[in-house]
Amino acid sequence: MNKTELIDHIAKQADISKAAAGRALDAVVGGIRAALKKGNSVTLVGFGTFTVARRAARTGRNPRTGATIKIKAARVPKFRPGKALKDSLN
Repeated sequence: MNKTELIDHIAKQADISKAAAGRALDAVVGGIRAALKKGNSVTLVGFGTFTVARRAARTGRNPRTGATIKIKAARVPKFRPGKALKDSLN
């Protein structure tokens, strides 16, 4: 499912226009992004938790040349699914 299909689904389920559904989806994604940028976690009970993790600096290899390269440390988003989501898939 891509973003357009998700907007269509939201519009149909909530009985709102596609434009309103698009704005609502953008607001949710923007809110999650803003919270993660501040270093906070976002918990949606029954769905899961979005968190920020630190990835340490490391060395890697350029696959084309085989040369060793340094990869900088980074903050990366992580998602841990909730129990209800896991249970709904099985």
